[in-house]
Amino acid sequence: MKSFAIIRADSPIKVHTTLLDLRRYGRMVFSGPPKSISPDYADEILGKVMNRPLKNKCYAAALVSLNTSPSVAIGKLTKIHPPAHVVIVSSQHEVFEELGKNINILPEFSQRDNEMLQNNDYENQENGYFRQDEQD
Repeated sequence: MKSFAIIRADSPIKVHTTLLDLRRYGRMVFSGPPKSISPDYADEILGKVMNRPLKNKCYAAALVSLNTSPSVAIGKLTKIHPPAHVVIVSSQHEVFEELGKNINILPEFSQRDNEMLQNNDYENQENGYFRQDEQD
């Protein structure tokens, strides 16, 4: 693992789409499965990386370890436009060691589980997620 990507968004669907975009369009190599992290923890990490308070909170988040070097990952990120906020954490950040220890105990990211945990207005249908008000 050379770096971490923290994905912050306002919905689990956007986190999921961003994870797919990182692999598909960014051609980033994950060194393990994406992990679920609490939105508060993701915001705390970003605050530590940026060394300033955040303007907006997120409502869904994930953490993934990358086999892609931080500079290459940042370069690739500037060429794609994922629907969520992505922060690359390198070994030069204070939180790198903390993330390395915690990633093994975090649960795997599951869009479906996060949708249910967030208790928002999406329902699982056979052909995907639909807003309740769009089904009528």
